[in-house]
Amino acid sequence: MSRRALITVRRWAAAAVMGTLLTGCGATATESGSEAGKGDRPESRTEVSVDPISAARSITDTRGVEVATERPPARIVCLVALCDDMLAELGMKPVATNSALLAHPRFLGKEEAARIPVVPGGFLSPEAEAILSHKPDLVIGLEDTHGKLAPALKGATVFWPVQPGNWQDSVGYLRDLAALTGRTGEGEKAERAFRTKLAGAESRRSPRTALVIFGSDENFGVATPGNDVAAGLFPKIADYPWKSRGVEGSYSMEEILARDVDVLFVETLSFGGPAEEKLSDKLAKNPLWAQIPAVKNKKVFEVDSEVWAKGRGTRSLGIVLDEATAELR
Repeated sequence: MSRRALITVRRWAAAAVMGTLLTGCGATATESGSEAGKGDRPESRTEVSVDPISAARSITDTRGVEVATERPPARIVCLVALCDDMLAELGMKPVATNSALLAHPRFLGKEEAARIPVVPGGFLSPEAEAILSHKPDLVIGLEDTHGKLAPALKGATVFWPVQPGNWQDSVGYLRDLAALTGRTGEGEKAERAFRTKLAGAESRRSPRTALVIFGSDENFGVATPGNDVAAGLFPKIADYPWKSRGVEGSYSMEEILARDVDVLFVETLSFGGPAEEKLSDKLAKNPLWAQIPAVKNKKVFEVDSEVWAKGRGTRSLGIVLDEATAELR
């Protein structure tokens, strides 16, 4: 796969706000990810208290999008994994989805997830007619991918375009959906659990240097805060010196080697079925790979890209924190 193609792939898979090569709305000043250097221990900034959520028939989300429903939506079609994640946190299931996230054991599991209809057309081109066949009260999709569906759905259902850029956005979307569905107690509980987990991970911040890479072949990418929701957590829990370099930016294997990476997380992206070979196995053919400290010390971990790259909701991010902190000790 070409480097330019990888940019497009990661935008599809991880929904980065500004898809970049070798990279994975604005955070508040008190809760944005720290850029602390190795060994620094930033003061914990994550507030664990949760404001009450009130049921509402209309909301204005974190990006200023107004969403209104006549009644609490019960039949929701998910075109992006964040939707599946939020529904799981609220004790709900979509009437149809195009994500594989729910098959994860900490969501519904494979057997139960298999009972949920799949929207034909895939993530990039879900079929409007098929979506409407499920008689949805609400359809949630990714703004930069599914926004083109809005005209076809208008008048038949409510379409909500989302575009999370960081964990605060994800929490905001969860609160808004909890308000619309009336599942306010469930929303508050899920937010509190995530904030508590993040604050705990911050208080035990590791001095080790971490790296999250993704890809399907030798043209791997580095997930960076601001472009990848999960990567945005890492400066809070470890040394994470990787930053976006823009659309044409890239990190070379030589640069990664120079950073003395202690723990490396790998997301193997696949298309239309299981990956034939793990990305870490492909990169092992590069002689520089074996020189990275994490590789030498067997601290390379293949992670579930459905959760790490695509989930972006509080349950997925909680799994990322659990798995990352366990290996960063």
